[in-house]
Amino acid sequence: MQHITAEKVQHLLEEGETLHVVDVREDFEVAHGMIPEAIHIPLGELPYRISELDQRVPYIFVCKAGVRSYNAATYMESMGFETTNLSDGMLGWLGPLTLLEVEGNK
Repeated sequence: MQHITAEKVQHLLEEGETLHVVDVREDFEVAHGMIPEAIHIPLGELPYRISELDQRVPYIFVCKAGVRSYNAATYMESMGFETTNLSDGMLGWLGPLTLLEVEGNK
């Protein structure tokens, strides 16, 4: 597993890089905004929704502070995925946000 900072992810996105970001926070957390183009799969749902992810694609996992995303990246790596943990999480994100409509927040 690799590690990356929010600042580096933002820079790569601004440079036009295609990144595959999975946000493992809960619905109430992502209701406040996500990294644009991120996929939302709460950590507890990851084992049940693994088929939504392509094993040939490297993924960056993000949560609020980097702990849940570390656990997600570790799990997904054990399942054969190439993973990176966004080590400072959304607490380090200063870039634009995409608002996601979630159940109970419509």
